[in-house]
Amino acid sequence: MNSALHIKGVTKRFGSFVANDNISFELQKGEVLALLGENGAGKTTLMNIIFGHYVAEEGSVDVLGKTLQPGDPKAAIEAGVGMVHQHFTLAENLTVLENIMLGSEGLWSFSTDKAAARKKILKMSEDFGLEVNPDAKVSSLSVGEKQRVEILKALYGDAKVLILDEPTAVLTPQESESLFDTLRLLVGKGLSIIFISHKLHEILAISNRVLVLRHGVLVDEMKTSDADKNRLSESMVGKSIAEPMAEELPPGEEIFSLTNVSVKSAEASNRLEQVNLNARRSEILGVTGVSGNGQSALANLLCGMIRPDAGEVHFSADRISYFSSASFVENQIARVPEDRNKEGVIGEMSLWENAISEIYRKISRFGFIDFNKAKQFTSGLIENYDIRCDGIEQEARLLSGGNMQKLILGRVLSQNPDLIIANQPIRGLDVGAIANVHERLLEARRSGASVILITEDLDELLSISDRVAVMCHGELSPIYSAKEITKAQLGSLMSGGSIENNNKEYIREDAVCA
Repeated sequence: MNSALHIKGVTKRFGSFVANDNISFELQKGEVLALLGENGAGKTTLMNIIFGHYVAEEGSVDVLGKTLQPGDPKAAIEAGVGMVHQHFTLAENLTVLENIMLGSEGLWSFSTDKAAARKKILKMSEDFGLEVNPDAKVSSLSVGEKQRVEILKALYGDAKVLILDEPTAVLTPQESESLFDTLRLLVGKGLSIIFISHKLHEILAISNRVLVLRHGVLVDEMKTSDADKNRLSESMVGKSIAEPMAEELPPGEEIFSLTNVSVKSAEASNRLEQVNLNARRSEILGVTGVSGNGQSALANLLCGMIRPDAGEVHFSADRISYFSSASFVENQIARVPEDRNKEGVIGEMSLWENAISEIYRKISRFGFIDFNKAKQFTSGLIENYDIRCDGIEQEARLLSGGNMQKLILGRVLSQNPDLIIANQPIRGLDVGAIANVHERLLEARRSGASVILITEDLDELLSISDRVAVMCHGELSPIYSAKEITKAQLGSLMSGGSIENNNKEYIREDAVCA
């Protein structure tokens, strides 16, 4: 028997909505199976059924020939199913050893044999190229090291089937390649992997076979050797997707600048150290870095949510002395937040309430909202931004990730802002939604707006940015032309290294950092 996992006729409904419709497939031993699909296609629902979080109305899940008890995560883990989530589920105040043991045995029970656990972890680390110190506090680890700990957690439970959900979302290119080396070792030793990613080049590089879900239905299956990016993207959305292109535009006047700006914080991830930056009209300035190196602090500063402890901030040649998100919005500085669910919308409120949340003063008289204007404005956003929903009264939390991002972009861009702070705007989005977001940002650039794009996705960074810079330990690198820098060089800067270009000093663009 070569089947490690067998999904048979799985159907899952939420009311009248069919999330998974009669899905069947097999995962072979020693195979990497990629799972693709738009946001809302049913991938997460299917994984939750396999892992026991959801119970399907129809169908079954077999692991190594044995049918799993529905709705029982413990049974799934004991059967050999492990899952590494996109967002790490580690206790920062515990050691690597303690995190890996959590869920397998009681940490404080007398039966716990930490010496044996440490020995097992060290052997797995050596066997699979997952080097990590078992006694290190998780809070001291890099993002790449935390990814290794998550994989070790699954392997410690003797996983035979490993589900990886967007595993490279916060990794540098070098860390991603190291992860792929580990996956190849795991597969070589008989492990079977389900690999979920929106990065088509990674799927083509690591998988043996690809499954595509669309609207809850398994619509395509192919050997990776028969696939290319065009076929994968077209299969995902049912039509050809044209990638937006950034045409050549002369940069406009400087509209925003930071000069020797620092922000103090007890947490290293929230510090800024002597940051210099300038943004110009008709330009996209891209900022990247490994997660937790000050990007969130930079975004919050640029949006007026925090104030600097040192340095100067200028907007339209005027020095800013008063910092508040409301005053920044009034001054035509728009914000696309990092976490659309927590910061971009209020999930329990309707679409129209979320749509007017930053402009309600403009459509109010004597403190009372003009509901007709509010609903007309929202209906216009739904039509112009193709927000797929059940109407303006629908709760925002019920939107897919792509449609939620369209709502936020519509709210922001409809006001014709001068400066747009777009923080991780395509995180977790499918190829169709990504194209839509990029086209909207490029439209704003063409209209003369300045865009500061903060992203961990190097493909996004290099595809639409005019200039780029890297954050590391709260410091911002010099700013470079996006045409002149490579992913490898960016990865070096993201890791705290320097840039070398054919053994010559890398020349940064003129007139950027004072």
